[in-house]
Amino acid sequence: MTKTLLITGASTGIGAATARAAAQAGWNVALLARSKETLADLAGDIGEQALALPCDVTRRDELDEAVAQAVAHFGGLDAVYANAGKGTSTPGIEQGDPDEWHAMIHLNVLAVLTTAHATLPHLRKTRGHFVVTGSKAGRDHMKGSVYGATKWFVQGFAGNLAEEMREWGGRCTLITPGMVDTPFFDEPKPDKIQPDDVANAVVFALSQPRSADVREIHIMPGG
Repeated sequence: MTKTLLITGASTGIGAATARAAAQAGWNVALLARSKETLADLAGDIGEQALALPCDVTRRDELDEAVAQAVAHFGGLDAVYANAGKGTSTPGIEQGDPDEWHAMIHLNVLAVLTTAHATLPHLRKTRGHFVVTGSKAGRDHMKGSVYGATKWFVQGFAGNLAEEMREWGGRCTLITPGMVDTPFFDEPKPDKIQPDDVANAVVFALSQPRSADVREIHIMPGG
């Protein structure tokens, strides 16, 4: 039976690359993002293995509805990739924008928690796998980086969730890339990590046998 992966932040960058890579590896993919048209185009490119579910994952009602639709369409969930995230346009603490912090924390922290809360009952049924995008910024101290602080949360949360899921045979993997060439940045970064590189790491983690619990994959730009 074909397994199903639900991806948040699926419309562009790492999420879209992971959707394509997972589908190529034989997975069904449930695609969650706010961009309805971009998501529909991606699902159309992938074909019958993909289901576009436009939603704002910071809104619990929309997230719950998308998860329910994915489960109804594909018959269950075998893996979830909590990939949605954002940064801020104003760096630093003293000069930072609290409104930007609020929106970022809601997505980078609370939406990761609610994605886990909404999907773990389904993953428990399949002894499934929860994958989450962290960052090198969550492993190092970076001057005045509130974004980095949100990824420090993700770093700790993923380890704690891995221990919780282990009790019933589930797994959790944290992906911690350095700078990735995605729309996250205003200018292209062709010499940095490519979205396909991160996607390949996600598919690698999902493909490991039960005897191997891959807790973290840390990726840095080559060269």
